[in-house]
Amino acid sequence: MNNIAHFEIQSTNPKREVEFYAHVFGWKAILDESLPIEFYRLETNGMQGAILKRPVDNPPTHQGTNAFTCSIQVEDFDQTANAIMEKGGQVAMPKFAIPGRGWQGYFLDADHNVFGIFQMDENAK
Repeated sequence: MNNIAHFEIQSTNPKREVEFYAHVFGWKAILDESLPIEFYRLETNGMQGAILKRPVDNPPTHQGTNAFTCSIQVEDFDQTANAIMEKGGQVAMPKFAIPGRGWQGYFLDADHNVFGIFQMDENAK
């Protein structure tokens, strides 16, 4: 119990983020027209999630994160980082080693949502 079971990504342009996350992670998004907001349910290989229309103005950049930040485990950090950059993402914190565990880094999508990627690698130093 008490496990994180759902995540949400807010965006001023949800269709753009749907395309971004589909390209980078292969997630499928389904618009849920039964809701009073623009809300896309995400099909991932793990946790349930959604992309939804941001209900207020975008927070200013360079202010730190005002939310939980999720990290997605990937097979190849560098390949995924390249896919992020191809779709207009930005590096928030460059790749770094977590010794004996793996590689971690943080990025921004086009709406400045922060997310991390993580590659397991017990040889990381």
